[in-house]
Order: sequence, then structure tokens, then C-alpha cells
Amino acid sequence: MLSELNQEQKEAVTTTEGPLLVLAGAGTGKTKVLTTRLAYIINEGKARPFECLAVTFTNKAAREMRERLENLISGENAADVWMGTFHGICLRILRVNAEKLGYAKNFVVYGEDDSEKLIKEILNGDDRYQPKTIMNIISRWKDQALTWDKVPDNYNSDLPTEARKIYETYQKRLREMNAMDFGDLILNTLTLLQTDTATATKYQNKFRYIMVDEYQDTNIAQYLWLKLLSMGHNNIACVGDDDQSIYAWRGAEIANILRFEQDFAGAKIIRLESNYRSTQHILACASRLIAHNSQRLGKDLKVAPNINGNGEKVVIRGVFNDRAEADFVANTIRNALNNGMNGGKIAVLVRASFMTRLFEEAFLIRAIKYRITGGLRFYERKEVMDIIAYIRLLLNRNDDMAFSRIINTPRRGFGNTALNNIRQYAYDKGCSFFEALTEMTSNDILKKAAKKTAEDFVNMFAEWRQRLDTDDHCELLKKMLTDIDYVAKMKLDREREENFSEVVKSLSDFRTMENLMEHVSLDFGAEEADTMTGCVSIMTLHAAKGLEFDCVFLPGWEDGLFPSSKTMDESPDGLEEERRLAYVGITRGRRNVIISFAANRKVYDQWMRSQPSRFLSELPKNNIKLWLDRGIVLTERLYE
Repeated sequence: MLSELNQEQKEAVTTTEGPLLVLAGAGTGKTKVLTTRLAYIINEGKARPFECLAVTFTNKAAREMRERLENLISGENAADVWMGTFHGICLRILRVNAEKLGYAKNFVVYGEDDSEKLIKEILNGDDRYQPKTIMNIISRWKDQALTWDKVPDNYNSDLPTEARKIYETYQKRLREMNAMDFGDLILNTLTLLQTDTATATKYQNKFRYIMVDEYQDTNIAQYLWLKLLSMGHNNIACVGDDDQSIYAWRGAEIANILRFEQDFAGAKIIRLESNYRSTQHILACASRLIAHNSQRLGKDLKVAPNINGNGEKVVIRGVFNDRAEADFVANTIRNALNNGMNGGKIAVLVRASFMTRLFEEAFLIRAIKYRITGGLRFYERKEVMDIIAYIRLLLNRNDDMAFSRIINTPRRGFGNTALNNIRQYAYDKGCSFFEALTEMTSNDILKKAAKKTAEDFVNMFAEWRQRLDTDDHCELLKKMLTDIDYVAKMKLDREREENFSEVVKSLSDFRTMENLMEHVSLDFGAEEADTMTGCVSIMTLHAAKGLEFDCVFLPGWEDGLFPSSKTMDESPDGLEEERRLAYVGITRGRRNVIISFAANRKVYDQWMRSQPSRFLSELPKNNIKLWLDRGIVLTERLYE
């Protein structure tokens, strides 16, 4: 078992007593270390399987660890180990101890959809706030171990007083229904351990060895939970990489891993720096880039002996515009596929989901099979489908599905009764829903409250149709978006607003609205990528964490896009998190990494000049290969 480990890994496995932090760089075998360490503790008789606790962030990671453990110890012993996600372990504890917190043991766990519906019920028609927005605020408070009565008055929120009051009502309603949400699973377990000394002592004595995966992603509540459970024996081993902490936006606290030595007295730190994944040129770029961060404990990745060697240099490709960038990526991939490369070993990693559209279209043209991993295809996103439905109804007033989708999106005051009456009238008359609404409006069949709204809706489409043959199609779409005021009324977040504006940009690539609709039909009719084998992956950088590919494309490396101006505006540490995200992207590549930027990028149908990402200047000149379109000039100062 130990003979298969390198010296760093072996030290991490055999260091069993006291607090241990294993700083595991990308591709250095952290899962192997975790499972081998667990097997070593059990095989050496230091603890019985049910006295060991192993905590992960995903069920997939927990399954992989258990499968590996079963190959190292007997399957029966592996099954006895307390292994699972933070939420899963807490649920197991609460099922036994819920009554101590005033819940019945058969409490139900609400998912995101149930929670948002409850918030909507509490808001009772107050449309100033989106339920999802309130739910996100409450979830962040729970991540910080804040019950409703502990939220400070000066908490940084746009609506602190209302949110705290809603939080209080929300928790009371949950308790009345004997329900908890996902955040409660950890927060309530933490409350249990903090307020019930006997229960805390029971689990502290039970779990003699605690191991934690991806420690850099823990939030405050998870950190406090681990701290409480490990009190007494202090046998806690945390594996993580401070350079891959990229989830501050969902509550992760990088400070947890940075201050490990202060939080756990006598802690030992072991660095895993031998990379079994990537070539030396890739690792050199990743290491030099991340070295510009100040919030890190520091390590230097190197190629493991006899693994990959130097390989090919990291390519930096500068193109004239974003369309040329998509064509470059698609053509390069098409050539690779023609030469026998498996598409499943190729990935395009974007900073923001709205960027996927151009790559999807370029792939469709070249018959490249692809899958959108961790998200919807561009034309499947709700806000995009809503606007497409407006265009469909404009072009075809008999499109009842489009009518049903948008008649009350955004809200226009049509209740279920009014909508049912429209449908029934259409069925009786044998006409479309839109024609039914038009006739009902003209004949004063609708109630007064709905009549004015219906007239406005019908007249709005009538005006658009008059402009259809005379106005530029992009300008007409902009007018439509202004008239319905979708962004403001639907309270879109930044990412969804970017998707929304991308529709305007997509229309400018077609001569008419009809041409766009034909293209969308082809996109929806394409074979489902998830059922295909050997298809190229398109995903965000966040979704790519933990994955690896032979060939990785990293498009859109331009200031404002990557690093994201939004992230930097929201947090003083935003630039460092963006740099960690760039590090994650580069280290996904095994053999080839191709970074690209566009000198011009179309934003909401307007061409904007783009500046190359500042991260490009932080890559080592000896490990990169520049390839620039004619007319694109980069000053020497851009590269070290």
C-alpha cells in the first residue's frame, strides 16, 4: 500500500496523530492520499472503521473514496466508515438528535425549489424582492453560522431589515412544518453541538480520526462544526489547495485554510507538489501565475519523475474578434478530431456562461459533437427562451405555446381564471390564443381589470408587426426589449442579464428574425449531447474544477471579462480569486493548453475594444508560444 506512494504522499499517510494540513496541488494525488491514510489508520489498528469520519463536498467524491477504500480494506469495514458530504453526515446526526432541537425525527428536508416557494408565500405578493434573492441572502447567513437572531444590524445587505424579518418568519414556518433546508442541516447540527454538551462529547469521543477533503472550500459554519468535533483528540487531517479556492461567491472562506496553523495548535503542514497530470510548460505557467497572489501558503508544482516531460508550450492566441475566436477554436478541434483525437478529451472552459453561444454555433456548423457540462445550452436558458418566445409570437400569431409562455412574463396581472377563459374561448371558436385575446378585448368579454392589460399587449404586438418589414431587425428587437422591460421586471442577476443581451447579439449574426428562428430550431433539434460518447465539453471554469483533459481551450482572456470586473468590484480580494480561477483553468490541461483573447468583442450588439487580460503578463515567456492575427500588436511589456 505505501510502496505505491511518493515520499510526500507517504509522509501524509503515516502522520496520523494531531492536526495535519496536506496542501495538495493540482494533479498531485490527494484522493489517493486521503483513502490510503484512512486505510492505514484502520489496518494499523489505530481506530475501528466506525470511529473514522471522512467528509467531502460532493456525493461523487464520497463514492469514489469509498470505492477506493474497498480496494484497500474489506468491503464490510469500508461500509462502516462515516463517509459522506457535510450535509449528509449532519442529516445522519440530526435524524438521531432532532428532538433535542424541538423537531420530530421524521423532519423533511426542503430543496431549493421548496424553499423559494415558501419565501414567495411569506412575501405574499410583495414583488419588490425576488424569492431567490432573499433565499441567497439567508443561505449566506447560514453559511456564516448566523441564526436569524444573530444577524447584526449593520450587516452588509441592500435590504437588511426586511431580510432579517423574512429570515425569522421563514425559520418559524419551517419549524411549524417540521422541515429544514440544506443550510439548516449544518447550522442546526452546529447549534446542537454548541448547546448540548453531552451530545458534543459523544461525537467527539466517537470520531477519533477526522479527514476532510477540499478544505479550502469550507465556510464558517463547516469550519466551526469541524473544530467542535475534533476538540479533545485534535486528530483532524484536512486536504486542500489554497490556490484552488474559487467559491467565495457561495460562502467559502479561504481564511480557513490560510490560518490552519493558528486554529489547530501544533499543526503540521505537508505539501504535495509532484504533479502526475500536466507537462512542465503547463505547470510552469500555472506556478508563475499563482505566485502573484499574496493570500497563499505557497508551493511549487513540478512534473512527477518519468511522467510527462516538458511537452508543448502553452499557446496564447490573439484574434481580431470573438467570432474569429470561436472559429479558431472550432477549426482546431475539427482538425484534431479528423486526426483521430477523442473529442471527450477536449474541453472549452469559459469564464461566463453567456460565452458558450458562439462556440455552440461554430461546433454545429462543423458537426462537432459537444455537451454543455454543468449548465444548459444557450437557447435552453429561461430568459433566452422567453425572448425567443416573443419573437416566435411576433412571426406567428398562431403559436399558442409561445403565447402561453409570455402572456404573463413579465407579470401583467392575468390570473389563472383569465388565462383559462382565453384558452376556452379559443377552443370554442377554433382560433389561436392570440386571436382569442384580440376578439375578447374588442368585444368587451374580459373583465375590466384584464381588459386594459390585454389591449396594451395586443397593441404592442400590432406596433411591432408594422415595424417588422421596415425596421432593422436588431433595432426592432431592442425596441421590443425596451417595451416589455424584461430585465428590470424580472430582476435578472448579472449572469442572466448577460445571457439576455446575448440574444440581441445573436440576432445580429442573421439577416432576419426568421433566420434566427431556423437556427434555434436546429439547436433544439440537435441530438442530446449528454447521450453521446466522445463529445467535446463546454463548461465554465467553476464547473471544471476537479476535472482534467488532454487539450484545454481557455477563451476570453480579456480584462473586464477575465478577470471579471464584477468579481473585482464586489470584493477587495476579487482579483486574487480570479487569478486562482485562471490557475484552475490552466491546470486542467494534461498535454495542451490554448489561451485566446479577442481584440474586439460584441456586447449588446455594440463592438467594444478589448484589452488582453492582465494575467497574460504574468505567464513566463519561455513557456509560452505567441500566435497573433495580423494587425494585433502586443507590447513587449505584456510578457515577463
